[in-house]
This record gives sequence, C-alpha cells and structure tokens, in this order.
Amino acid sequence: MSPAPIALYPDLRERPVLVVGGGAAAERQVQALLAAGALPRLGGAPALTPVLQAWADAGRIQWLRGRFDGAWLDAVWYLVAASDDPAVNRQALQAAAAQRVLAQDATGAADTAAATQATDDTGDGIGASAAAATAQAIRPGTVTLVGAGPGDPGLLTLNALRALRNADVVLHDRLVSAAILELLPGTAERIEVGKSASGHSVRQEQIHALMLEHARRGRRVVRLKGGDPFVFGRGGEELEYLRTHGVPYAVVPGITAALACAAYAGIPLTHREHAQSLRLVTAHCKESFDTLDWAALAQERQTLAVYMGVAGLDTVRERLLRAGRAADTPFALVENGSRPQQRVVVGTLADLPDTARAHQVRSPALLILGEVAALATGLHWFGAAPLSALPSPFPKPAVPTLAHAA
Repeated sequence: MSPAPIALYPDLRERPVLVVGGGAAAERQVQALLAAGALPRLGGAPALTPVLQAWADAGRIQWLRGRFDGAWLDAVWYLVAASDDPAVNRQALQAAAAQRVLAQDATGAADTAAATQATDDTGDGIGASAAAATAQAIRPGTVTLVGAGPGDPGLLTLNALRALRNADVVLHDRLVSAAILELLPGTAERIEVGKSASGHSVRQEQIHALMLEHARRGRRVVRLKGGDPFVFGRGGEELEYLRTHGVPYAVVPGITAALACAAYAGIPLTHREHAQSLRLVTAHCKESFDTLDWAALAQERQTLAVYMGVAGLDTVRERLLRAGRAADTPFALVENGSRPQQRVVVGTLADLPDTARAHQVRSPALLILGEVAALATGLHWFGAAPLSALPSPFPKPAVPTLAHAA
C-alpha cells in the first residue's frame, strides 16, 4: 500500500546549488537554501523578483545571466528546477540527469510537460490535455500525512520539507503557521481544513472525501497537521479511510506540542528529582473529561501535558484537587509555543483558571502540570521570561542564554 520512502535532502551547507528560474517559486527555494547554509546560484531567467535581485546585488546569491547552460552544473552539488517555463525545467533536469547531478523539480510541472512532449513527438496528434491525462495515469495519486510541529519551520523534518515541496495539493490545519505554508511551491493548491471550538470547521468526513478526490485525480496530496499526526491528530482514522479506498499513503512524523512547548519553555518533562513519568491527555470537551482516570492523573512525581484544555481549566483544577493533587502543584501554560509570539504563564494548581484569565491565555496553548513546571522560571531561554509569581529555583545566570546573546 505504501509508496517508496521519501528521499532525504543532502547536506548542502557551504555547497553551491543551482536554482533554475527567477520568479516566486525560485525565490522560495533560494530562501530555504540560504536558511540551510547553502550557496545558491541562480540562472535560466531573463529577470528576477525584487527580492532575488536585492539578494544578488548584496552578494548573497550569484546570478548567472542568460539562457540555461549545462556547463553551470560542473561546479554545483544540486539543482532545483523552479522556472515558470516547464521547457526550461525539463532542459535543466535532463542535463542534471546526464551529468549525474542530484536534482529536484520544485514546481511539479516537468512531469506533465515531459509527457506532453513525448506524446507530441509520436506525431499522433494527441493534444496537451490528453498528454496531461497520460501523465496522471502514469503517476498514481498518493497521500502523505505530514506533522508540521508546533509552528517553528526549523522544527520540520527533512522528510516533511521534501513532501511539502513536491505537493500538488495541501490540506492543512487552521493552526499550521504561515511561516510553514510559505515553504509550499507556488503551484500547490492550499485548502484549509481546520477545526475550531467555535466558528467555521471542516468535518472529518469532508477531509476524508477531499483526500480521496484529489488522490484519484493523480495528485500528490499532503495532509498537513499541526504537531504529530498520531498524537491527538486523528491520523489513524485517516489512514484507515485511505486503506479502505486503496489509496497509497505514507506518514512523516512531526514534533508534538508537548515536546516542543516544554523545550522552548525550558521545562524538562521528566527529571530525576521531580518526575519519572509523563502523561499526554486531551481535554477538549465534557465527554473527554469524563473518560479520564483522574486518580491516576493526580499522582505526584509525574508530569501532565494537557492538549486543547484552555477552555476547561476550571474543570481540570476541580477534578485534580478532588482526586488528591496538591493545591500548590506548579503549572505552566505555553501559548504559541516555539513561535515568535510565545508566552509562558506559570503558577499553582489552586489558581490555574484565574491566572489564565488574568493573562488572557488563548489557544493554541498547552498546559504542563507537575513539579517540573516550576523550572521554567529559571531555565527559560526562548522569548520573554515567564509571567510568574513563583520564585525562581535558580540564581540569576551569570551569562546570557543563546537566545538572548545577540
């Protein structure tokens, strides 16, 4: 059922990479390459976008003027075909194959263009639309579930980035960050299928239908989920549906919110002196609250990570206190974890809902409860210091952390 594993990008740090093109698609590829530490060279385009031109003028990239020249490949490690002209992309990819240079089609158009050319060369009079249908028949549709992590695009895996750049259509959650969506190729169709407690929501059955519809049209579908597809992401249900309908699929795991939010808040989820176990729970509705084992959750020396629980903090406090958890148990609410606007609010269980209301904590936010939550007051390193009435368990650091040492 599953397609071949998604190939990893090579390590391109300090290595020259040729990007063919000069438009918006090429600009996105160059931006990603610069972030990866590569040395981009740009060619095969008569003009550049203003951003690319500014980078070329500043010496951040090298612009090779004129038509594509296969000799350009002699000094590069990798080629990215990102031209707005499918014929130029096809020429570049063919040259790369002949010279055994690793290459990637960043637009997805070269496959269809190649099929069109191959059909026209036979002289049988079949037009471009029929050739495109031939290309779709050759390449069956697939669906890849991709974990987008908590929001910082730097936390995407290489496999996730590869899947995004090769997508024809992306069904993405509402909370997938704009910075991650900017990594998509300009040719990819974007469809928001997010769910929210209030307002517009897309039912799970509709998401299933969209995946099936686009896959049956021969498209490479990416189902882009915040966090990890298999941690409160309904990824299992989606795979069951795809398997039932004979659609090939793959899964690219992502960094789930509990791991990312804790790390960016300076909270070790387990700690030899404070917590030897970790529980991940979701509490987004009354029914989910009623199914939880509150006596087990109230045990000491363990950490609770509560997903989607901002609206139910009064109930969380009530149930845990009733089950025996100490009123002075520390908590941390991490809002927009890993994103530039991250906030961390720290307090004690007794004051949990009141503190959250006082600071107007909003979704997306993760609740971390347990002895380790207090460590955020001293170990934080990303963004602003936590908002807390708790004393720090550590002396003031003698040197700034990496995040503050600009």
